[in-house]
Amino acid sequence: MALVSSTPLLIEARKNGYGIVACNVHTLEMLQAVVEAAEECSAPLILQTTVGTVKHLGMDYIVAAAQTAAQKASVPIALHLDHCQEFELIVQCMRAGYTSVMIDASMHPFEENVKRTKHVVKIAKALGVNVEAELGKVGGVEDDIVVDEKDAMLADPAECAEFVELTGVPTLAPAIGTAHGIYKGEPNIAFDRISEIARNVSVPLVLHGGSGIPAEQVKRCVSLGMAKMNVATELRNAFSGSIKQSFIDNPTELDPRKYMVPAKEAVKRLAIEKISLCGSVGKAHAISFK
Repeated sequence: MALVSSTPLLIEARKNGYGIVACNVHTLEMLQAVVEAAEECSAPLILQTTVGTVKHLGMDYIVAAAQTAAQKASVPIALHLDHCQEFELIVQCMRAGYTSVMIDASMHPFEENVKRTKHVVKIAKALGVNVEAELGKVGGVEDDIVVDEKDAMLADPAECAEFVELTGVPTLAPAIGTAHGIYKGEPNIAFDRISEIARNVSVPLVLHGGSGIPAEQVKRCVSLGMAKMNVATELRNAFSGSIKQSFIDNPTELDPRKYMVPAKEAVKRLAIEKISLCGSVGKAHAISFK
């Protein structure tokens, strides 16, 4: 199967009350690990790369690897560009083969966010590419995007409805109290805010900052309408932590194949855990792409 747009996957997930895990990957081994996890779980999967990873690896290399994985896999896989503020890069990624993109103009006033998002949606729609946009400000660090806790703002439900109406954006990431990175304490998620937004907005909602959210809170977010959950920091930490431990256990080992195997397994185990948590096990074939 070729890479698919995440739009029909997320519509199905929202309609049936489960979530699809979107895994940020930075290496071939991480990509392989999360795809293997999705295969084992028979779950749809969204591969994600940050702007920093695109600039580090090169979009053509990423697309080629993702396309190869999708063609070999029996589950539907989408490729998403996460948190991009650069219009030119968004267009380049769509042309290269990304099937989903995020235009993050949440730092701008509402009217400017609408304008920038609408521009991307128009181009993406012609290419069959999903678009995600953000309202409010999710705290934490995502590549070079840093939002202090004091600057983080919850999305307004009425504005969410107006934003979707004005832009035609097919997926929305409202700020609801989560943060990028690992939480220092218990996340302060505004569940009532999610419920109100879900009542006002029919498109699939996206939960940013999925690393480290307690299991019961994830399940509640999904049940309220969050059809996609982003996981980045936990996967990266599992991968890097395993490599670090390999060198502690065997400091003379210089063969990357030896320490990459356990690192890949660590990522796969975590991805399976997140997929199970979001309720998408066995949901891979809910959508027909014929």
